[in-house]
Amino acid sequence: MTAEKYLKKYLPKDKYEEGIRQYKEGKPLQYIVGTAPFYDLTLKVNKDVLIPRFETEYLVEKTINYAKKYFSNKINILDIGTGSGAIAISLKKHLDSNVTASDISAKALEIAKENAINNNAKITFIKSDIFENIKGKFDIIISNPPYIAYDEEIEDIVKNNEPHIALYAKDKGLYFYKKIINQAKKYLNKKSILAFEIGMTQGHSLKEYASIYFKDSKIFVEKDLTGRDRYLFIING
Repeated sequence: MTAEKYLKKYLPKDKYEEGIRQYKEGKPLQYIVGTAPFYDLTLKVNKDVLIPRFETEYLVEKTINYAKKYFSNKINILDIGTGSGAIAISLKKHLDSNVTASDISAKALEIAKENAINNNAKITFIKSDIFENIKGKFDIIISNPPYIAYDEEIEDIVKNNEPHIALYAKDKGLYFYKKIINQAKKYLNKKSILAFEIGMTQGHSLKEYASIYFKDSKIFVEKDLTGRDRYLFIING
């Protein structure tokens, strides 16, 4: 769908010309319209949250499939760095679950809460830097954290519009994965799943790092629909 058709479809007629002007100035279509499709949801988005990607839809789909395979009772899920709430809301809608979603950004949490209400999903939201304010244990911990290295080239439309706090990470983009992995055990039940979206060059390093903390677990990398390494799963118990 062309930009013009997209804006005609989703904007009122009296907003169309302004939408075209903003698009020509480099503003993403989803921010112009104010919503983005994700899985089977429609989510509010603005400059305070990342625009949900199709790669993340596939993370959700894979996680739902693993959850149905490994668990038969109601499960507890933690989504770290929830942003717009895309992952948390999707999992809540498709799994018998209690879902907690955290983010360090108060503005992102406002959007996520609104999206949960709009999609009739009961979720507990917590402002937290990784596990800082998290209590209890979970069957699934899932995260699509910032994973772009500071010296990595990315498209101008992303760099100039989307929140850098949700894009970039230290340690060649590995910082948040390592922080989650080395603390996760005390927040996971014995039988549990840790699921990540990752950068396409990070799989080997993260698999090795995870094996230090999860010696007896199944650790594997899976590919996205374009054949690139994109997901890390750690299955315990």
